[in-house]
Amino acid sequence: MTTALRVFVPFALGYFLSYVFRVVNAVIAPDLVGELHLDAGALGLLTSTYFLTFAAFQLPLGILLDRFGPRRTESVLLLVAAAGAFVFALAPNAGTLVIGRGLIGIGVSACLMAAFKAFVQWFPAGRLPLINGLEMAVGGIGALAATVPVEAALTITDWRGVFWGLGALTIAAAVLLYLMVPERDDGPAPHSTFRQQVGGVVQVMTSPVFWRVAPATFTTQASFLAVQSLWAGPWLRDIAGYDRAGVANGLLIIAVAMMVGFIFAGAVAERLGRLGIKPVAVAMVAMNTSIVLQAVIVLELPVPPLVIWSAFALFGTSGILVYAGLSQTFPKHLAGRVNTSINLLVFVASFLFQWGVGVVIGLWPATESGGYRPEAYQAGFGAVLAVQVIAMLWLVFFRRAPLPLKA
Repeated sequence: MTTALRVFVPFALGYFLSYVFRVVNAVIAPDLVGELHLDAGALGLLTSTYFLTFAAFQLPLGILLDRFGPRRTESVLLLVAAAGAFVFALAPNAGTLVIGRGLIGIGVSACLMAAFKAFVQWFPAGRLPLINGLEMAVGGIGALAATVPVEAALTITDWRGVFWGLGALTIAAAVLLYLMVPERDDGPAPHSTFRQQVGGVVQVMTSPVFWRVAPATFTTQASFLAVQSLWAGPWLRDIAGYDRAGVANGLLIIAVAMMVGFIFAGAVAERLGRLGIKPVAVAMVAMNTSIVLQAVIVLELPVPPLVIWSAFALFGTSGILVYAGLSQTFPKHLAGRVNTSINLLVFVASFLFQWGVGVVIGLWPATESGGYRPEAYQAGFGAVLAVQVIAMLWLVFFRRAPLPLKA
């Protein structure tokens, strides 16, 4: 096996599992609600705990990645994710589910950022948009696996059995990653002490360049993550009128569109890069397209549900293209901290959006069938859309720094 595959495959497997964990609650939500009697706000809080702990670990993660390397960092953290899956499977109540979900969030927090760090080490800069896009596409496959396959698994076992299986697979992924990925010694980093490494985080987080593009990037990314990993399923049930199998199939189609979007964005960015058009510029066009598509969903315009949701999935994660360009505006040894800093914001926003949508939806009484009202979805999704519009206006009018168009 070539070195490129030895680097790509294990990290891709870890990211595959992280996406399964991220999206699976959209399918098992009826089981959780039925067994534990959760309202919309509680369901949103439970599921979004993944995003909260994921986000909380991002800055320490950046230091760990730059200090100990992606191989050792991710393989250890995957064991934490496996422990979280087992806690979730054994949980007797909602509080224990939150603990398990939180451990899963910490455990998979390195899956994408460790991969990006390793790819910076092992692949040439010009290939990074495509390689990053392929990595994200594998996450899309994970989202696929969390839809119809999980629904099928629920005919054999229950949601607890699903999490026992996920925990076992996560342990296997940790062992594979540790044994297969080669070490890469780039020499001693300029910032070697803990204080200096924290200073590197401060350097990133106080950069005007970072703060020009970060708001638009993290709000558009977070809106899709928050909605796709929980609220898309109930929306398809309550607004589109799909039954449980139809919801699972709909989520599958959305995940396919997301996967295509990852590959398409990476390939287009690489091709346009040869013509002098930078990945950040491509990302800005795609993120604005995502905002328009969300407006169509909020306004409930007469577009077939899976058409508009698939289009949203195609463009909804395009902000990932910003990572490659932004990380290369800083010294190479800060790559881990640049990516985790923006990822921190993505997942804090994902937590707030996912929980906040649940809180807003809960302001309206449930329908006779136990679902949520159309105006509740409009209000919840509309609030998230408004935040993205404000962030995009910030990018346009914040002139203290140029766009990170390097590489």
